[in-house]
Amino acid sequence: MSDKLHSIYVKLLAFYGNPHWWPARTPYEVIVGSILTQNTAWSNVEKAIANFGDGLTPEAVAIADVAKLKEIIHPAGFFNQKAVYLKAVTAWFGRYGYDVAAVRREPFEKLRAELLATKGVGMETADSILLYAFELPTFPVDAYTLRLCRRYPIAAGTGYEAVRAYFQEGLEPSIEVYNNFHALIVLNAKSFCRSKPVCDGRLAEGCPLMETCGRCDNPADSH
Repeated sequence: MSDKLHSIYVKLLAFYGNPHWWPARTPYEVIVGSILTQNTAWSNVEKAIANFGDGLTPEAVAIADVAKLKEIIHPAGFFNQKAVYLKAVTAWFGRYGYDVAAVRREPFEKLRAELLATKGVGMETADSILLYAFELPTFPVDAYTLRLCRRYPIAAGTGYEAVRAYFQEGLEPSIEVYNNFHALIVLNAKSFCRSKPVCDGRLAEGCPLMETCGRCDNPADSH
């Protein structure tokens, strides 16, 4: 693990504790959540998932009427597209008999390529599914990760794959570390490293990265 990434990880973990991410009852719920969370707040995803009641299973979604599915996921926004995406990713899972163990037996790169070829699944969504639903070693890169790299700063390169490679090469190859670190970055971004960062005043004193983040030495950088 690189010294810089290790230092950030230790500080965030000590401050927030184990985030127990991703909040879901089943691996399939993680898959659904990864689609529904696109371009919306997690609180809206929770409302949509709650609308499924006890019917959030791949078998139920596979045979569900699209109009009904749109109605169920309406709180998550973009429900016309997301209903199609859910059908597509569920069909992909169906190729493995909705069996998590069967998915995990396949080569990682094969699975990632299949997901990326699935309608509505981009790189962040694919890596989130692989890490959080199937516990496979990949580091999702989201806007919060890119923000941390830019502000701290971390010379992770540019572009999704470059940043993903940087974190995977610089971290212990551990599902737990990947899981926790990504979640901790999100938590810190929502608490302190916001789009308009909290880097001065009383609230900033609580940021676990305050003493080492380069952004705090130059608070004029608000991007």
